Amino acid sequence: MVQKLTSEERATQIAALQGWQATTGREAIQRQFKFADFNEAFGFMTRVAIKAQEMDHHPEWFNVYNKVEITLSTHEAGGLTERDIKLATFIDSITA
Repeated sequence: MVQKLTSEERATQIAALQGWQATTGREAIQRQFKFADFNEAFGFMTRVAIKAQEMDHHPEWFNVYNKVEITLSTHEAGGLTERDIKLATFIDSITA
């Protein structure tokens, strides 16, 4: 079973990410992205979807036109895990 990060690990890991914030009311991280248009946003989502499928770890997300909001949490662990950090790090790498 996947283990949740401790409070200290969570704080350290989130601080190392680019623009991710802890969500209020649950152990998860969230980030919003804005792109030039829908095609760019959809292309980004496609790249994330391919990686998420490879990792067997799927984000919660919301898309309207050029905006994408992503929330990461590991449901089976009941909170934030190393899987979430790895996916967030990948997402950061394709938006830099």
